[in-house]
Amino acid sequence: MFEQEVLISTNHGKMPAFVVCPDKDGQWPIVIFYMDAPGVRQELWNMARKIAKQGYFVVLPDLYYRIGTIRFDLPRREETMSQVVRACVNHAMNRAQIIDDTGAVISFADGQPQAKDGPIGIVGYCMGGPFITWAAEHYSDRIKSAASLYGVRMVNELEQSPHNYIGKVKGELYYGFAEHDNAAPPDVIAQLVKVMEEAGVKHRVETLPGTKHGFCFPERGAYVPGAAEHVWKVLFDLWGRTLK
Repeated sequence: MFEQEVLISTNHGKMPAFVVCPDKDGQWPIVIFYMDAPGVRQELWNMARKIAKQGYFVVLPDLYYRIGTIRFDLPRREETMSQVVRACVNHAMNRAQIIDDTGAVISFADGQPQAKDGPIGIVGYCMGGPFITWAAEHYSDRIKSAASLYGVRMVNELEQSPHNYIGKVKGELYYGFAEHDNAAPPDVIAQLVKVMEEAGVKHRVETLPGTKHGFCFPERGAYVPGAAEHVWKVLFDLWGRTLK
């Protein structure tokens, strides 16, 4: 595999990112990977590698770069650390920033010889749920499929609430939720589905039985191998249809 740590120029400064794709001749469709609340870590690098092995040029940006280099030691997580994680999330949950950073990632990827010009796919976990929704709506000319796993704050009172944008998405959407997740209760999921159905957005929404928030992450206590592998199949099927 070809792997590289890079600095991507944005309107705010230099954003670190991890890039991975097959190490052989060819060009590969672009997939942007939005991190979850605990931020960039080896676990996410390994997930990016798994995507790249299927024939994609994957960019995993560090979306906390505006507040410095943030790294959490998750096995040692306790309430004090959780307070810091929540503070970082609150800083990152800004539509204008995500639109700006996504544009920078697209511009960077378009300039790389291994990246294929054309449709882009995106995936986000946890706080990445709003990110993929905002980006899919704003960059509808390039982003043809977007996926979210156990997205949070999908419906709220703010103008930037994802449910206000989800009906404007032109690409195909996938939302996978945990059965037990206070951050995404059934009424929120139902509201998202209603908006997409009324707007005619092509979508698939699932609630995975027997799961809790974080079930896709192999190094988390909530990990459910069967549900996680199901999600990988859904993602690769989605990108295979829309990007290749």
